[in-house]
Amino acid sequence: MTLDAAKPTECDVFFDFETLSSNARYKLLVSTIVPRPIAWIVTLDRDGRPNTAPFSFFNAFATDPPVVGIGIGSYDSGRPKDTRRNIQDTGQFVINLVSEELAQAMNVTAIGFEPHVNELAEAGLDTLPSVYVKPPRIAGAPVAMECELMQIVELGKDTGLVLGRVLAMHVREVGVIDRARHYIDIRKLNLIGRMHASWYARTSNLFPMDRIPLADWPNRKSAHTTNNF
Repeated sequence: MTLDAAKPTECDVFFDFETLSSNARYKLLVSTIVPRPIAWIVTLDRDGRPNTAPFSFFNAFATDPPVVGIGIGSYDSGRPKDTRRNIQDTGQFVINLVSEELAQAMNVTAIGFEPHVNELAEAGLDTLPSVYVKPPRIAGAPVAMECELMQIVELGKDTGLVLGRVLAMHVREVGVIDRARHYIDIRKLNLIGRMHASWYARTSNLFPMDRIPLADWPNRKSAHTTNNF
């Protein structure tokens, strides 16, 4: 890779990902791409036993079809994580979003239990039946998305991107402003996001900023300043 076209400036600390270990790349990515939404995933194995685990390499990628993606790795032994294996075997899963009230329970389900252990029971979580898929949803979750597997994109020997189609969404009533117009008040859902290491972020500290229509830009350009928040 040549760096002639874009050399790092004197005030930058340059990290060449071509020379870094996987662990070093991980630390840099999760410390800078923040906050990340948390996919708290419930799956069933082939015998119908539930598994629950949180993943923060997660986001929405499309609306038609409605697609979400989760990066799911492997254990140190190279064995795929239970969530990924179950999704591959059954083709179904439920993504629950995490509120601040459920943060501690989510943390319990992140423990590296053996495959036969029911994390829902360990964390004292109740469930509700889903409509279109067999895995249940977490009863207290402010948002739950019923999903079916579209594709698993292999990104490396230990990592895959799970792409799922959202079949239905359950949203806590207090967060629905207008059901007919599909307006959601995100502040009332009290969601949290993952930062780095043991740090998490609340979504309650918001500020408004409208998009600028192209037709308005010529008149606003002269008054434009860079805002620091």
